[in-house]
Amino acid sequence: MLIKTLTVGQIETNCYIVTDENTLECAVIDPGDESNTILDYLEEHRLTAKYILLTHGHFDHTLAAGAVHEETGAPVCMSPRDVGKGDYAFLPPEGTVMLREGDRVRVGSLVFQVMETPGHTPGGLCYLCEDALFAGDTLFAGSCGRTDLPGGDMDALLRSLKRLYDLPGDYEVYPGHMSPTTLDRERAHNTYMKYAVQAV
Repeated sequence: MLIKTLTVGQIETNCYIVTDENTLECAVIDPGDESNTILDYLEEHRLTAKYILLTHGHFDHTLAAGAVHEETGAPVCMSPRDVGKGDYAFLPPEGTVMLREGDRVRVGSLVFQVMETPGHTPGGLCYLCEDALFAGDTLFAGSCGRTDLPGGDMDALLRSLKRLYDLPGDYEVYPGHMSPTTLDRERAHNTYMKYAVQAV
């Protein structure tokens, strides 16, 4: 599994290209902006985008989803709970796959397991693939997603953080913004995650 991070847009969103190196099939996670940058990377490395996986519906994670979908034909995958909600009314293209807890998305030999992690938005999702956790804006290094925007719910976010804490083993955590971290590091040092364990 090869993971490429492209930091895109004004809010510096992490877009991840996750590739099966044997088949050169990939998933594009959170194409937040700069579709040309994303598409150029796919073309340069001769990758076939199989799915566009969204962690949630905020504009900084979805702005390039339509363009990448149109150019590659890869279907968008997201939670139905974030379709057209509030001030971030993201309307996905026709053929979008609506994901639920426990769904699995296959890209070559890679399997992305879907976790529903609401709180930052009602339809927040995390994706587990091998030893990687793509956390969107649920969990950051030393922090977590904000809940003061429309649809945010701190109680729900704490429950989601507790679920991540309770995952067996360690994971490399790839958040929606800023630097990667590990789940063990966040278990030990993340104040929000430690509070969630006590509060939930």
